[in-house]
Amino acid sequence: MIGRIRGRLDWRGGDHVLIDVGGVGYIVHCSERTLAALPAVGEAVSLYTDLVVREDLLQLIGFPSLVEKEWYRLLTTVQGVGAKVALAILGAIGAEGLGRAIALGDWAAVRVARGVGPKTAQRIVLELKDKAPAVMAMGTAAEPPAPSAAPTTDDETVTPPPSGGEAAAGGQGRASAQADALSALGNLGYGPSEAAAAVAQAAGETPEAGAEALIRQALKLLAPKA
Repeated sequence: MIGRIRGRLDWRGGDHVLIDVGGVGYIVHCSERTLAALPAVGEAVSLYTDLVVREDLLQLIGFPSLVEKEWYRLLTTVQGVGAKVALAILGAIGAEGLGRAIALGDWAAVRVARGVGPKTAQRIVLELKDKAPAVMAMGTAAEPPAPSAAPTTDDETVTPPPSGGEAAAGGQGRASAQADALSALGNLGYGPSEAAAAVAQAAGETPEAGAEALIRQALKLLAPKA
């Protein structure tokens, strides 16, 4: 199993890239969102990967983080959701958006992805609701380190590139805050599903909130209504 690709971005297509690793070129398919965040051709790149194996196909799928890879793998466990549809969903709403949509039961948000009908969107939200909190709680613990070197030659060690610049850094910070909030609510005795829904709603209302603010807002949402 190939779990990660690190090398030089040699070519960029409509739905995939060619990455040179020590003189061997690997074609890696990615979502639109991931493709947009990759560096320019000729620069260093690093992607986590999942290998699709069929009788007539071997295909690498690339992700900027282990969290997004886990979302992809969960999506493909749902009936009617293959690699193409899973990438379309991640490309349309991203890992954070998917987690929020599932936690809130908002199947219409999933429906915006190309190739996703209402029945499939509802099935995704229903089947993954209990599994979503565990992935949301992964946060950024497994994110790749920031690069510190320029592109290198084939004989040198290639370091990972930035993944989306300041926007990606902000996204990682929000994911970490949500993960901390989920963990805190779990320690307080709230169930995974209700905690995830409250944190998702709080994050939607105040996208830049830190962990403490999310916890306070989520607790207000979870408080019994008079």
